[in-house]
Amino acid sequence: MNGDERDHFDVVVAGAGPAGGQCARDLAARDYDVLLLETEAEEEFPRQSNKSTAGTFPSMMASFGIPDRLVEQFTDSVVVESPNDHYTQDQPGAVLDFAAFKGWLVDDARDRGATVWFDSRVSGPITENGRVVGVKYDGAEEVYADIVIDATGPAAPLAKALDVVELHRGNQAIGIDYKLEGLDLDHEGYADLHDAMMLRLDHDIAPGGYSWIFHTGEDTAKVGVCYIQNERHKELGREDMRIDDYLDYWRETDPRFEGAEPMEDEHILRGSAHIQMPGNLSTDGFMAIGDTVPTIDPLWGEGIHKGMKSGRAAAIATDHCLSLETPDPSAERISVYDDLWHERVAPSISNRLLMTELLYLVPNERYDRFIKDLKNLPPATLSKANDGKLSALVRLLGPGDLKYLTKLVRDRITDPHRRWSPLS
Repeated sequence: MNGDERDHFDVVVAGAGPAGGQCARDLAARDYDVLLLETEAEEEFPRQSNKSTAGTFPSMMASFGIPDRLVEQFTDSVVVESPNDHYTQDQPGAVLDFAAFKGWLVDDARDRGATVWFDSRVSGPITENGRVVGVKYDGAEEVYADIVIDATGPAAPLAKALDVVELHRGNQAIGIDYKLEGLDLDHEGYADLHDAMMLRLDHDIAPGGYSWIFHTGEDTAKVGVCYIQNERHKELGREDMRIDDYLDYWRETDPRFEGAEPMEDEHILRGSAHIQMPGNLSTDGFMAIGDTVPTIDPLWGEGIHKGMKSGRAAAIATDHCLSLETPDPSAERISVYDDLWHERVAPSISNRLLMTELLYLVPNERYDRFIKDLKNLPPATLSKANDGKLSALVRLLGPGDLKYLTKLVRDRITDPHRRWSPLS
């Protein structure tokens, strides 16, 4: 449709999610001629891709200049629940209106000078002499660029075609999220969830995963379930239940949901992401960002901040390649993005993935002991463990965890899709 008007840009970004939108913002601010392609029609955006609970933290808001008007509810604490206990830690946060947030990213990218084409589904890369030089979209349409960036998420039509990423079903996490009203957010025997983001570890509700309640004001909250479709889920899950059934089961059995109903005009959100080590992140004239990599936080599923950091890293790498007197988007030059990703986007990724696997492998009884341990350890322990600090991880382990660690190491040795250094 727009290809006749112009067929070459400095950069083409495929996908207008948090990673793609932020990357386009940064590139346009640097005066690069950037095209942002989005599958959805503009009048519907982001109806189909409104798939995030959108919990985040002040560091993201400040780093990327996100206006407060996009926040549904500012929160004061993070709560971790086990089947029979809970732990509360003071931690300011924010629950975004995800649809408004995505719309703002696109609008701001346009205001900075980016070109945006909606209703433009990317189908594959265009290569010449082994280098990516453009993309195919909407069937036979083509557009060219010095650098192409895939921010399409797990679909990854460009990254997969170029063998930059290899996403495995056994590492795929799926999630479902409702927005409910009429919740009892301070029920007797449970933590007070007013102004809180709560994560629950309970295989009865989310076998091989976790569930959540994020307060969004008054008696409303985003409520959801997520699990990884791995061996642990197959072992603990019930054959007759799918993810919708687990959320329904939680709503039926938890007294906090008695009388709560889905809010009018709010649709159910569904999403997926892969929890695994990345392979390659770039090649000649090409980078993969956001959940295409994948980039989602392996422990708690928070993907917005990491996705946007990956978009910013790609913009820096673009500048590194195209600001030269003779632009050089070669694989060697563009690989600075890979370095930035491991240094700034997801440092200590091996340790954090190990903790993730261990966390979802242990039984429910261990979750209760985990909460007890957190209460007896310094408050900073959880944050340090979440950052992948080995000393903090060790403090959270007990003698009974050795058999689970042994299993994880053995699985990593025998499964080529999971091989990486278990501790670093």
